[in-house]
Amino acid sequence: LDTLETWVTEIFSEIPNNGLPKPSFGHLTQPFDTPEFHKLYRVVPIRKVHSLTITWALPPQEQYYRVKPLHYISWLVGHEGKGSVLSFLRKKFWALALYGGNGETGFEQNSTYSIFSISVTLTDEGYKHFYEVAHVVFQYLKMLQKRGPDQRQVIWEEIQKIEANEFHYQEQTDPVDYVENLCENMQLFQKEDFLTGDQLLFEYKPEV
Repeated sequence: LDTLETWVTEIFSEIPNNGLPKPSFGHLTQPFDTPEFHKLYRVVPIRKVHSLTITWALPPQEQYYRVKPLHYISWLVGHEGKGSVLSFLRKKFWALALYGGNGETGFEQNSTYSIFSISVTLTDEGYKHFYEVAHVVFQYLKMLQKRGPDQRQVIWEEIQKIEANEFHYQEQTDPVDYVENLCENMQLFQKEDFLTGDQLLFEYKPEV
C-alpha cells in the first residue's frame, strides 16, 4: 500500500484542481412532461418477440442511494412467487418473464430525473391482451401504494442481506474496470461510500 500510495501521489498530484463545483441540472425538472411521453408506442421488433414496457419518469432519486427505494420496488415487482404479478400472468398464459427497475446509469438516474421501467415478455396470447396485462401491473403498483412500506421492513432487510452477501463474495473484476467504477462513484456518493454506495443498502426509511 505504501508503494501504491507513492505512485498515485507522484502521478496524479500535479493534476490542477480548477475549484469548480460539480455541475447540477436539478433546475431542469420534468423533462418528460410532454404529450409525446404520455403515449403508447408500437414498435416492430427485429426478432420474433412480444414485449410490453411501461416507463415512468420520477423525481431524482440519486440522493437516496443509502435507501435505494427503486431497487426495493423493483424487487417487489419482480418477485415470481405466489401472489406476484408474474405468477398471475403466467396462470393466464399471458407472460413468460417480467423485470423492472432503474439501471442507475447516467441516462436513467441523474440530478434531473429518475427512470423506472417494467418490462413484460408476452406470449402470443398475452400480446392479444396487452391492455389487460398493463392493467394488472398498475393494479399491483396501486396495491403496494395503498398498503405502504411499513409492513415490509422484513423484505427490505432480506434485500439488504442478499446484496451484502453478493458484495462480500463477488468475483474479482478487471482492475481497470474497477478503478473506472470507483471514479464514477466519487461523483455520486459520500467519501465513506465510494466502495459500497452502488451496491449496499444502508438505511430503512419507509417515508422515502
